[in-house]
Amino acid sequence: MEQSEKLIVVPWDFTHVAENALAHAVKISRMVSNEISLLHIVDEKIKPAEEKEKADKLSKIAEESSKKYNLPVKWHIEKGSIFKAISAYANDKEASLVVMGTHGIKGMQKLTGSWALKVIVKSKVPFIVVQDPPNDWERYHNIVFPVDFRGENKEKMKMAIFMGKYFESKIHIIKSTPSDPRLLKKTNINLNFAIRYLIQNNIEYEIHDMPRGDLAQQTIDFAQKINADLILIVTTKNITFADYVVGASEQYIIANSSKIPVCCVNPKSTFAKSSQFMGGWGD
Repeated sequence: MEQSEKLIVVPWDFTHVAENALAHAVKISRMVSNEISLLHIVDEKIKPAEEKEKADKLSKIAEESSKKYNLPVKWHIEKGSIFKAISAYANDKEASLVVMGTHGIKGMQKLTGSWALKVIVKSKVPFIVVQDPPNDWERYHNIVFPVDFRGENKEKMKMAIFMGKYFESKIHIIKSTPSDPRLLKKTNINLNFAIRYLIQNNIEYEIHDMPRGDLAQQTIDFAQKINADLILIVTTKNITFADYVVGASEQYIIANSSKIPVCCVNPKSTFAKSSQFMGGWGD
């Protein structure tokens, strides 16, 4: 069977945060030899002349980026809504990863975190959402990995192993402490699963017990405290419109004021397997 193309997708809106996302994609690509594709979304009713102008501009940026980073950078224009087209393209291409820039939460852009979440939850492919360029070009040194009672916690383990294998990352597990004994039992089951998985793959880790409280805020505070390079989360299963309006905890983590990159894995996102990054390792 012919292998799918290994691809890192970078949504491109001609802003500085897109450039920051490209820098992270380059950092990852250099380690895993995935190709990079800049993806620009346009309105379905765009005029041909305007579309050509955007295509020429995007082609030039891709060419300049290829020379700047000394690796292949492709480009593609897709028609539709950003809330559907980005994930649809990544899913269709069986991409390994999407690296997307966000403007965070500030001023009139307070909904930006929820906008990013609306893009992410449609994807079978993991997303890394960034605000700033990478701290260095070598490693993601410290990764914060919150664990609670949800069964979906297990689904982000492949990304933890991937980062540990390729970037020698240390995984900082922060464990919630729910008051309900049943939820505490489920949390401990998830914690033990994570520990076994990390030990089996020889990944360095450390466990941090959190007091009872808001795990999303604790995640951000702890990540800031240790100057983390990445926060690894799983999105809420069956997210609703109310979550976007009221605010699912993920959107606050995604748009954190410390500007720490966040890797988001959707429940049942088995599409992008570890072998897509790791040349056959894992399934």
